[in-house]
Amino acid sequence: IDGGSSDQTLQLIKKYSTRVKCLISEKDNGIYDALNKGVKLATGDIVGFIHSDDILASPQVISNIVNKFKGNTADIVYGDLLFVDREKPDIIHRFWHSGEFKKSKLRYGWAPPHPAFYIRRALYKKYGCFDLNFKIAADYDQMLRLLLVPYLQIIYVPEVFVKMRLGGESTKLNNALLSTKEIIAIMRKHNINWQVAILTRKLSKLWQIFSKFKRSNIS
Repeated sequence: IDGGSSDQTLQLIKKYSTRVKCLISEKDNGIYDALNKGVKLATGDIVGFIHSDDILASPQVISNIVNKFKGNTADIVYGDLLFVDREKPDIIHRFWHSGEFKKSKLRYGWAPPHPAFYIRRALYKKYGCFDLNFKIAADYDQMLRLLLVPYLQIIYVPEVFVKMRLGGESTKLNNALLSTKEIIAIMRKHNINWQVAILTRKLSKLWQIFSKFKRSNIS
């Protein structure tokens, strides 16, 4: 799904046309409108997203995810993420270690990284897609909606699924205030004490920066 790019994006995609099943290039109402289009077009049982600034951490990532769904009758599978340098993706800036899922962690602002979050397509039909009222944090809202469902089988894989280049929409400083405002609104929507959750969420980012030193051997 391309938002009507005027650069060389379409030419680059056409180079790999034999591997691209469907291409839509048109103006949209932001990234989550584009993601909703992708969900509606999806035909497989499992849905995940790779954004323009994302790189799969290894050629085995997708097969590993599929095997987890098959072997555990999972509804949701998620992993870890690395924030990397835009020009030199081998340089790690932050390591997002998701950790095992516990519903109690949601009260403290915990959530897995959305690019490392894969779900069964049927869940979108049952619980809805991305809320376009949120321009930056609709992925957090959508994940909370699912993670709060009591009976879903949620599997954590202690593996880096994605490397995200710094500098995308979610990492721009000028979006920080809007992001925080939306996250607070989402926490209120889901009855989470935002005063506590926002603080612990910010502290977790400091830990991610510290944790990168433990992952410095990852390429």
